[in-house]
Amino acid sequence: QVNFVVCQLFALLAAIWFRTYLHSSKTSPFIRHVVATLLGLYLALFCFGWYALHFVIQSGISYYIMIIIGVENMHKYCFVFALGYLTVCQITRVYIFDYGQYSADFSGPMMIITQKITSLAFEIHDGMFRKNEDLSPSQRCLAVRRMPSLLEYLSYNCNFMGILAGPLCSYKDYITFIEGRSYQLQQSEANGKEDTKYEQTDPSPNIAVAQKLLICGLSLLFHMTITKTLPVEYNIDDNFRATASWPVRFFYLYVSLMAARPKYYFAWTLADAINNAAGFGFRGYDKNGVTRWDLISNLRIQQIEFSTSFKMFLDNWNIQTALWLKRVCYERATFSPTIQTFILSAIWHGVYPGYYLTFLTGVLMTLAARAIRNNIRHYFVESPAVKVCYDIITWMATQIAISYTVVPFVLLSVKPSFTFYSSCYFCLHIASILVLLVFPLKRTQKGSKKHETVQPVWSTTLGEENLLQKNSYSTTNNSFSQKQEITCRYQTLKQ
Repeated sequence: QVNFVVCQLFALLAAIWFRTYLHSSKTSPFIRHVVATLLGLYLALFCFGWYALHFVIQSGISYYIMIIIGVENMHKYCFVFALGYLTVCQITRVYIFDYGQYSADFSGPMMIITQKITSLAFEIHDGMFRKNEDLSPSQRCLAVRRMPSLLEYLSYNCNFMGILAGPLCSYKDYITFIEGRSYQLQQSEANGKEDTKYEQTDPSPNIAVAQKLLICGLSLLFHMTITKTLPVEYNIDDNFRATASWPVRFFYLYVSLMAARPKYYFAWTLADAINNAAGFGFRGYDKNGVTRWDLISNLRIQQIEFSTSFKMFLDNWNIQTALWLKRVCYERATFSPTIQTFILSAIWHGVYPGYYLTFLTGVLMTLAARAIRNNIRHYFVESPAVKVCYDIITWMATQIAISYTVVPFVLLSVKPSFTFYSSCYFCLHIASILVLLVFPLKRTQKGSKKHETVQPVWSTTLGEENLLQKNSYSTTNNSFSQKQEITCRYQTLKQ
């Protein structure tokens, strides 16, 4: 953990230097690729020792597969190899070396690299093999029309800005950043004139970086002072279960899981700040002309803590991973896309049994929450006073349901997880099943994908998804969706 923090702070300083002295206007993309890759591999070597070779091996073999297999089937082979290699490493680390501990947890960066390998393979397959009219709007926007060089590939997978904690970004966004075209594209988006020449000016990320570093400091302080006093394991303490009342137990369940989140806030926000400090992550301007540096942000803390639905929580938690699951699994699944996507998420996270218990429980919770929302929400939104009461009740229910679902994710093992669920008499599992029996699931209108009978919980995380799911409950505004569409269109023309 100390190595991780030290390396990330070094990466932050390196990002400032990278933006200042290796700006795209001062040096070539080749130099920027080389420096970003070498710095990334150095940080990986410092943090994980020779385990960092796994990053190069996984990326190198995946690139070789792409070259020899061809664009028709390489996405399948890359997906199987990258996920399989990750799983083998996770099994080795967990069951051979150090169960339940996180020393030399090199599988963390490999999880991000696996996302990049698989998403890029699908994007190349979409761009170089599939017909343009067969692609969805988001697939068309992200499609890659040429094979990347080995240097570009390694730079994308192993650059110093994201090798330790991500977040995932699209290959096209990364390349436009390295080549210095990201500000130009966003400026064209804001002007609404795709082919206008103008003098390029780079907006400063300093304010955004300072704000995110402040959030990091507060999250770290909370984690070091409060989290240790509210252990999740206390939920299965024999004395606590025997003496505490049900309201007290559920209240402690909520606060203990809430206290477990700041370490993720710290890691993901710091990773976001590092990318911003290098000049990566600029999305454009809001309606007030304020710069937005949330292109690759991984969470929205306020929306997480005040979620009034299971979907709203998942829309704002680990955003880039949710988008990856949607793009490589949900949109392409031939049957039961929701179940397949949750299973893929469990496999990607690791081999602890608690992960599978959490995600299988998550399937029930997601479908039940969707059924309730579709069938009763419209009765409570007409009156402002009634809607406030409805929001308070759904906020409480959502926070308890989320906490109940993720307990095995924290406890990791089967026995303590079942101890917790049995102490609660599997109450929310049973309630979810009863909800699904009572309330019908409303099916979305069938479009080009006949299998899309239920809408994914992450379908509207970012503006581009609004183009795909017109009937979804989006947490982003419509004006941003229109701007995103203009940007995607401009990127396609530019390429």
